[in-house]
Amino acid sequence: MNILQTILILVAAFLAVFWEAAFPGTARWLHAQVDLLPPLIVYASLCAGLTSVALLAVFGGLLLDSLSANPLGVTILPLFAVGLAVYWRRELILRDQPYAQFVLGLGASAAAPLLTVVLLLTAGHPALLGWGSLWQWFVMSLGGAIATPLFFLVFGWCERALGHVPVAETSFRADREIRRGKS
Repeated sequence: MNILQTILILVAAFLAVFWEAAFPGTARWLHAQVDLLPPLIVYASLCAGLTSVALLAVFGGLLLDSLSANPLGVTILPLFAVGLAVYWRRELILRDQPYAQFVLGLGASAAAPLLTVVLLLTAGHPALLGWGSLWQWFVMSLGGAIATPLFFLVFGWCERALGHVPVAETSFRADREIRRGKS
């Protein structure tokens, strides 16, 4: 597990939740807020370890719940369930393809709020549901799908800028003497 990558993912989760709370730009225009944690959990599931996925689900879920009307901790399980589902099948997913990233972001951004609502209703908490909720769910899903390839681009740039490239070993040595002819 790369500790720098985990730290960058957790910092991105903090900034994503802060951005959602401080700058409600899409909430005014589209009457729906885009959640950036499901696309981030897709990136962590495909490119980091299971520890990073669990840390992101706990840290991001608690941050989001502390700034929303949700009970504290209700977002952790849906985020972890989405991350775990992607993590189990990560070998089969074309993680470098923007189309696959878009589709995974769409699925994760649709599943996480749906699972959160199911948990809220199961626990007996009142949820404001109506026809407008379908529009909000659609905007959240499409916004998360668009944000997922962007997260891959940003983290790829960070990895190239801050990471190191391992040097490829070769069997040729410049100081080796080659004897030719009879000895």
